[in-house]
Amino acid sequence: MSDSKLPPPLPARPADGPGSPRDVPPLPGTHPIDPATLPGAIRDELEAPDPLAIDTASAELRDGLNRCPKCGSTDIRQRPGTDVLVCLYCRNEWHGERVEEAFGFGEGIDGLTGTVLASGARDIEADAAALMTFKCSGCGAEVTVNTENAMTARCHWCRHVFGINEQVPNGAVPDAVLPFHIKKDDAVACIRQFVDKRRLFALKAFKDEFTPDNVVGVYLPYMVVDGRASAAIAGKGEIETRRYTRGTDNNKKTYYDADVYRVERQVDFTVDDLPLESSAERGNLDIQANTNNIINTILPFDTKNAVRWNASYLAGFTSEKRNRNVEHLRPRLEDQLLSIARAQVEGSVRRYDRGVRWEHERLDVHGTRWVSMYLPVWLYSYHQPGRNGGLLHYIAVNGRTGETMGSVPVQQWKLLLAALTVGTILEGLAIAALVTMA
Repeated sequence: MSDSKLPPPLPARPADGPGSPRDVPPLPGTHPIDPATLPGAIRDELEAPDPLAIDTASAELRDGLNRCPKCGSTDIRQRPGTDVLVCLYCRNEWHGERVEEAFGFGEGIDGLTGTVLASGARDIEADAAALMTFKCSGCGAEVTVNTENAMTARCHWCRHVFGINEQVPNGAVPDAVLPFHIKKDDAVACIRQFVDKRRLFALKAFKDEFTPDNVVGVYLPYMVVDGRASAAIAGKGEIETRRYTRGTDNNKKTYYDADVYRVERQVDFTVDDLPLESSAERGNLDIQANTNNIINTILPFDTKNAVRWNASYLAGFTSEKRNRNVEHLRPRLEDQLLSIARAQVEGSVRRYDRGVRWEHERLDVHGTRWVSMYLPVWLYSYHQPGRNGGLLHYIAVNGRTGETMGSVPVQQWKLLLAALTVGTILEGLAIAALVTMA
């Protein structure tokens, strides 16, 4: 940490865009090594994918059957509002094992080095099929599950329930799942309340077609990341020393004098359970086409309570597959880490009452751990027709806390009328005040 009045100028630092140390150009006189020029053994080691450090696959579930530990039945459901699984045959109840306790994901963050992957977070194979077929051990029938939108299916002959539990390389099976706690009726009530407060300016077609009973419970794919990083940021801070006015009447202008300082900060920090959307569709925050950013406003989730993957938790819900790998998400992670670093140093620059303009930033990520997880969201969607395909509005409810946020299409002329009305009222009040003073 250092603060000094300018000049002298700030020493040159490599500009690395959003902060990725991978973007730093090589030093003069050096050149990146071409793996093709290296001996075979070294080249293979460099080009080999990161090893799977943590295997979260459940060996007892790989036949596609989720069995009751007491009677062996496959007819299993989640008890609404809890993390408890219930056998519908013998009424046995048991709690899913918390993934942090099972694999130690809550430990060792301050000692992370390199990239550690849980098995559900490994790279997706481009040719991995979405359809999975199981041969029923009860009657011999074949049962097919389309992992694009479902993770369980029932044998149409003997009623055995199959679930996708094998971590096939298509992104369908995560390491953990955070079960729904908010029931559908409560989610519908949250959405009704949210919309009722905004009905005055809502689009007429939206109000006419509003059917919150169409709310869908969906498990959305996330990468939950632990990390250890360091950041160095530098810029200019100003402390105002004098303020004065020049000119007369309508030509008055206010000026200020300030001392300008060079400001540098260095911070070491860790992050625990940072969620990143691992669906390209949900990660698309183009506000001209959708309101996906709404889903980020219902964070956080209590990811510490996520349980080890079991497809029984998805019975009655839909899900979306992960389609982004770790390398796709690193730039987003680095942006988030830089934001955290800026927040970490904010308290130390409050003396600069004119603010600090950060001009150089450098981030070093020492180690990360990636866990693939399904998080629960109740969603209501409405498509508003318009140019370029219109706009898709979402109202989202956090499936654990009930936190609700959404986008309601508005009638523009009502907003304009309200603004004009308020302006007229304020103008009338101002005139009345002048008359009273006179």
